[in-house]
Amino acid sequence: MKAIDKSFKNNKDHYIIFGLIILVYMLSINTDLAELSQHRDINIPSGFFYYTLSVDVLVILSLILILFYRKLGVILFPFFVMIHFSLHNYFLSTYLYSDITVLFLYVGLGLLAIIPRWNSMK
Repeated sequence: MKAIDKSFKNNKDHYIIFGLIILVYMLSINTDLAELSQHRDINIPSGFFYYTLSVDVLVILSLILILFYRKLGVILFPFFVMIHFSLHNYFLSTYLYSDITVLFLYVGLGLLAIIPRWNSMK
């Protein structure tokens, strides 16, 4: 059985793509923290922050699972990002372009880096 090479030298694209996805998702987290600091001025429900920040943590955990080559993270990541998008859409009627961009990057680039590694793990 052949071991998978997980070195940075041979997998730069994999780590650069997920670095880009994390960087763009940080825009969503920044939006959540900005809304937390202004929640009295814009009348946001108090439970909204507990929901969104817990979903943010779940998104980061699913990205960590992906980086450790776990298929569960590959399935949960877009699910949690869509939950985050839906929470913003339901509570604030805002359309977060950062969440949509993360999903496009994940589907367009991220899966191109993940699927070949699944085939090499068999």
